[in-house]
Amino acid sequence: MAEADSVVAAAVRRAGRREWAGLALLALPTVLLGLDVTVLYLVLPSMATALEPSATQTLWIMDAYGFFIAGFLITMGTVGDRIGRRRLLVIGMTAFAAVSAFAAFAPNAELLILARALLGVAGATLMPSTLSLISNMFADVRQRAVAIGVWATMFALGMAAGPVVGGALVDTFWWGAAFLLAVPIAALVLAGARILLPEYADPQAGRLDLTSVALSLAAILPVIYAIKHSAVDGPDLSAVLLAVVGTVAGVVFVRRQRGLASPLLDVTLFASRAFSAALAVLLIGLVGVGGTMYLVTQYLQLVEGLTPFAAGLWMGPPALAMFAAAIGAPLIARRVRPGLVMAVMLGLSVAGYALLAVVGTGDAGMVVAGFAFVYLGLGAIAALGTDMVVGAAPASKSGSAAAMSETVQELGIAVGVAVLGSLTTALYTSRMDPPADVPPAVAGRLAESLAGALSVADQVPAEVVQAAREVFSSGVNTSAAVAGVAIIAAALLCLTALRNVQPLGEEQQAGTEQREVADYPDTCRRGA
Repeated sequence: MAEADSVVAAAVRRAGRREWAGLALLALPTVLLGLDVTVLYLVLPSMATALEPSATQTLWIMDAYGFFIAGFLITMGTVGDRIGRRRLLVIGMTAFAAVSAFAAFAPNAELLILARALLGVAGATLMPSTLSLISNMFADVRQRAVAIGVWATMFALGMAAGPVVGGALVDTFWWGAAFLLAVPIAALVLAGARILLPEYADPQAGRLDLTSVALSLAAILPVIYAIKHSAVDGPDLSAVLLAVVGTVAGVVFVRRQRGLASPLLDVTLFASRAFSAALAVLLIGLVGVGGTMYLVTQYLQLVEGLTPFAAGLWMGPPALAMFAAAIGAPLIARRVRPGLVMAVMLGLSVAGYALLAVVGTGDAGMVVAGFAFVYLGLGAIAALGTDMVVGAAPASKSGSAAAMSETVQELGIAVGVAVLGSLTTALYTSRMDPPADVPPAVAGRLAESLAGALSVADQVPAEVVQAAREVFSSGVNTSAAVAGVAIIAAALLCLTALRNVQPLGEEQQAGTEQREVADYPDTCRRGA
């Protein structure tokens, strides 16, 4: 046994300057992906003036990117396992830059929607590639957890910076400049990839099962579309039917994977309690964060009257809180069990939701402080939860595991926006009582949403508009309370299902796994 332990210790190589430089390189596409999620928030008015899209086209311009990322993540993660993760990153980065340039000069809304969809497909190659490459580069479990924390934080920082960057580019150049950010970033990544990043492909992988690819898309895309449709139009019959179609396709997909020698997704990974529990915690956590981020940005702009640029600046402190948690949680987890660390940090998130549950109008500082506490929990679960998911998979399947983690988080954000956004809207419409002496058209706008009320603010008394802001704030209070209850459940899940996961570095997996890595020696993983 002692001899086996010495073999493991010798095989686990601590990362050096080259690996940390490689992480800095991987941070570039990660930040870019985060930017592309939110950069259009401020670009949209200028772009709408130039291209004159319809309301439906505007919705697709905003949603097509995230829609196709979520749909193709599992497929692209498995493709990376087969053709090589660095190769997939290079292909995806090249495609992302080329399509971004096309989007910047799109002459009409239809072509811009196409470009956003293609950006989503290209983005789906980047997310699992960067995460699985990190798992190859950082064999030491303590270093890997910190590296994943940096990776998760870079994406969140990109999302937080999106409105600020978009506003600066629109003011200085034109709306298309926001897309051209990808070109210099891609040039840097492509220049450094071969020097700083290892290549890894699973030598035992079979051919890609195209039927499984089709079934995965049939499972994910209808569900994501149903969620987004419900967030805008409510859960009507079409949304229910799409959700049913996606669920049936998902069941067929799972059954097919069990019978394949080389499946698109190794469903046996779910036999690991830590793997399944960590995914569940990520899903619940991102539902809360996704919906709350949507409501907080709405609050800052509609209730407090801030511009998207100023609202983006106000989101800086929460982003810094997430950065501190994503880096600090793995360091604490070297001595304390990760499940306990995640539970405590989620407890701090509950305190943030409690603050958001009592804010009123004129409380921008308290809203930002509450959301900073929310982001503390996100930082911890994004770093430690993702590490558990990736660490539970063998080397040959880390790309697939990384894609599963990303898919769950994308789904969580979509569900959060749909559920908490719809709940807040429903509460607003049920509580907002327009004055009897206003025209029916104006009354309809007042009762529809806070944005509608603000659009007719010059036609009604100021106290009516203030009442609309207060009603919206009360809806945010209720939604935050609901999210807080869900996060309490996630914290309890951490304390129970993850209680046996040892502190980082205490358990290296006994034995090493044979890998064919061109630039790096074999690595081994912590069993989850």
